[in-house]
Amino acid sequence: MPAPARVILGVGAGIAAYKACELVRLLTESGYRVRVVPTPDALRFVGEATWAALSGEPVTTDVWTGVSEVPHVRLGQSADLVLVVPATADLLARAAAGMAGDLLTATLLTARCPVLYAPAMHTEMWEHPATQANVSLLRGRGAVVLEPAVGRLTGSDSGAGRLPEPPEIFAVAVGLLGSGDQRSLGDLAGRRVVVSAGGTREEIDPVRFIGNWSTGTQGYALARAAVARGAEVIVIAANVMLPDPAGAKVTRVVSALQMRDAVTVAAAGADVVVMAAAVADYRPEARSEAKIKKDGQPPAPLRLVENPDILAGLAAQRGPGRRHPVLVGFAAETDTSEQAARAKLARKGCDLLVVNPVGHGLGFGTPDNEAVVYGADGTATPIPRGPKEALANVVWDLAAANLG
Repeated sequence: MPAPARVILGVGAGIAAYKACELVRLLTESGYRVRVVPTPDALRFVGEATWAALSGEPVTTDVWTGVSEVPHVRLGQSADLVLVVPATADLLARAAAGMAGDLLTATLLTARCPVLYAPAMHTEMWEHPATQANVSLLRGRGAVVLEPAVGRLTGSDSGAGRLPEPPEIFAVAVGLLGSGDQRSLGDLAGRRVVVSAGGTREEIDPVRFIGNWSTGTQGYALARAAVARGAEVIVIAANVMLPDPAGAKVTRVVSALQMRDAVTVAAAGADVVVMAAAVADYRPEARSEAKIKKDGQPPAPLRLVENPDILAGLAAQRGPGRRHPVLVGFAAETDTSEQAARAKLARKGCDLLVVNPVGHGLGFGTPDNEAVVYGADGTATPIPRGPKEALANVVWDLAAANLG
């Protein structure tokens, strides 16, 4: 039986350090071996005894404890992942400068495994040019630096700089640990990708709408996988009730027309656009301003008009023969024949079409999925039933290959 993957959890000196306790629990309960390495000042927020009790491993902050084992070298060399939560502005600066004044920064210098930083700080600190330059430098070296969440900070302050929720950080960490092909790590670094997720709703009246069963689970798995591979990720989410994917910027919409407008704006300058959302084909011709009630009379016919085809519109905008951005469509189908898929691929004008069967426990609202990805170059890539995260990584493999 293989040994459990080893995770070094570095903890910076920020108030969000207490949230890293949940990460230790999530990692250890999933079978990973966790060694917590806080900075000296991080122990002002959460004490050594807490980290040791949660991880079952010794906790040290300096390079002199257990010096015979050369911990400042061995920890980084033996790690399968180094995860820094919270990554403060000071810690990001020291990591970018290659400083090694404590055990954590020394470990970062010797690590040859994936490194994931989850920043947390006040908005002004995150937006400062020095911090942004440090983040850019770390990303350029292959580290994954998540975008912080937007929300309540310490005191009465609110804005960008909040630590992403621990389960979302955990999902990205597991994606990095579970990557069977290390070549994929960082293959989207410097790339900007747009992912649509969820299902649009077309209002009939103030209380009713035309919709579908999509929950956004597959779209969010695509977003997390792209973050783990180093991309700048923008998610256009239609009526999704899931926590925002850590490291992604999320724009929320309701209807197909709102989705079209948001995707069009986000796609400008994007390298890849993945339309994983279930967009309604039709909308009511007119929305009633008042709730439609039963009055004993036959209801008026509900007249529908066709919604714009967002993916085909993006293909038309880039023009014939152009292949930027790479366009990936999703088709949830009951007819999954190759003939139907090829016809839809041609009609959409995209580079890849992910055709997945729906119904009978597949597709919407499930943790797993299966599909065949048809390429405009004539290829067909079957993806067997498995976790939606696995499907997401195959899609990004194919999209990255199309980037050239």
